[in-house]
This record gives sequence, structure tokens and C-alpha cells, in this order.
Amino acid sequence: MTYLEKLDGLGELSLLAVDPDRHSALLHRWVTQPRNSFWGMGSHTQDEVREIYAFVDSLPTHHAYLITLDDEPVGLFQTYQPEADPVGERYRVQPGDVGMHLLLSPDRQLARGLTTAVGPALARFLFRDPAAQRIVVEPDIRNHLALRRLEIEGFTLDSEIDMPDKRAQLAFLTRARFEADHPTPV
Repeated sequence: MTYLEKLDGLGELSLLAVDPDRHSALLHRWVTQPRNSFWGMGSHTQDEVREIYAFVDSLPTHHAYLITLDDEPVGLFQTYQPEADPVGERYRVQPGDVGMHLLLSPDRQLARGLTTAVGPALARFLFRDPAAQRIVVEPDIRNHLALRRLEIEGFTLDSEIDMPDKRAQLAFLTRARFEADHPTPV
């Protein structure tokens, strides 16, 4: 278990390191669903998905986590150091930048408020590291739902960039903005 947080009214969120062999069938089912087409793995086989996550697991700069809510898998969360990723070749990386990708795909009907609660929980996880100063994301510019969610969460949309597999919208969430929007209870 990497991280635990109680989400009011939803249950206990946990982050578990992805085990490529153990989780490949589940991840394959998620990434190949048409609604998750922006993940870019829609035509991948289960073996290809396992190989990709085995590669991610081998990198000290990239990490993949299974998100569970009360022990039920509900999503995939990936973190990366932008300077060690293709995105880092497309903008000026600053000290304290940390990248993330999020795919929510629960098997049951998406719990009311899950998306709204998960984003801040993941930001809290990333900002536990005092060196982390800014979260970097680069969703596909056609993913209007993700872009709207980022704006709601306080991300500042920056420039569009060309990634190897997509035209992406660069966006940032600073620690200061997050903490102003989500004060720690006293």
C-alpha cells in the first residue's frame, strides 16, 4: 500500500503499485474501452499492456498505481518526472515539476462525486513530497471532459504541444494554488 486517504461519503481510497503480471487483465479491460480512447492503448493486446507496465515498472522516474476505493479497483494513476519523459522536451521543466496521468474506470456505476474527490486526493499524494511544487499534465486536446475537469481542479491551461501520439494541452497546478483551494483542516 503506497497511500491511503478516507474520502468523505465515498470510502477509503488507496494507491497500490501496479503489478504488471497481476493487473494486466484489468488494465487491458480498462484501456481498451472506447470511452478510454484518449489513453491511446485501444488496440493493444493484454500482453502488450503487461509489457508496457513492466517497462514503466523498470523506470525509476515513472510509476503506475492502481486506485482502489474500499478495495474495489476504480482507476489507474501514473506519475513521472517530466525531464525523463517526452513532455519534458516540449516545455521548460522547472525544479519541483511532477507529471501525472489519470484514468478512472470503475466496473460499477461511477460513484457520485468520485471524480471530484479523487483529483484532490492524488494532488495531496504528490504534494506530500516537499520538493514537488507543480503538477504537470498533458491530455489530448480533444478530451474536453478532462480539460474541463482540470480547470475545475485549479489547473492553468498553458500552450498546446505536439506529443509523439497526440496534440496535447499542457496544464499546471502549483502547490500554492492547490493549497489555497484545499486548505489543510486544523
